[in-house]
Amino acid sequence: MKKLLSSLALVGALTTGVLAQDIWPLDISMFDWIARPTEVVGLRVGVPYGFNSAVTGFDVGLVGQSQHAWAFQVNAFYSCVNDTMGGLQVASVNYAGHLTGIQVSLWNTAQTMNGLQVGVINLADQVEGFQIGLINRTELMHGYQIGLVNVIRESPVPFAPVVNFMF
Repeated sequence: MKKLLSSLALVGALTTGVLAQDIWPLDISMFDWIARPTEVVGLRVGVPYGFNSAVTGFDVGLVGQSQHAWAFQVNAFYSCVNDTMGGLQVASVNYAGHLTGIQVSLWNTAQTMNGLQVGVINLADQVEGFQIGLINRTELMHGYQIGLVNVIRESPVPFAPVVNFMF
């Protein structure tokens, strides 16, 4: 067990911040509490936290954050992409600035979303697609909401239980 932990610590030390401007195929972020301009094309493991400028590929861990992601992002607690997210986000809480893809979580938030949100609470400013959850809220929508509370603020029918839609 000590060898495994020592090996992981060595890999983490070698792959975090050595060549800050380069593209890395693997990034193991251990206690990386500041943003790095490192771009990951491959696999990022955030234990407990990882922040990179961009991730393309797979992002797994406890908490993952990046500026841009084109990825399969699975984190136990929080997945956050500040700007452009293309792909799948799965976590307890998800946030994406501009999402093209799918969010699956207890709490999903996106500024703009083209795709699908599935969760207990789904929030977005603009949606093209579907929101499925107990509470769904958006300002503007081109699609459907399915849930207990469905709110489309700019709609002629701003609230509807079970199903709401706007085109």
